[in-house]
Amino acid sequence: MGGFVEAVLERVRDARAVLEAALEAEDAYEVAVARDELDDALRLARLHGIDAGADKR
Repeated sequence: MGGFVEAVLERVRDARAVLEAALEAEDAYEVAVARDELDDALRLARLHGIDAGADKR
């Protein structure tokens, strides 16, 4: 797997982890920020044909 693909997948994994933590903390602001980051990371993956797995939100 190329470096770009790995970087995109890592960004998606990180965004999902941050979103999960924000949801557990019940922090509405952090949830909104984390969802935006996850949406952007997933958009980038789709744009480049990278399978980032199921969209868990």
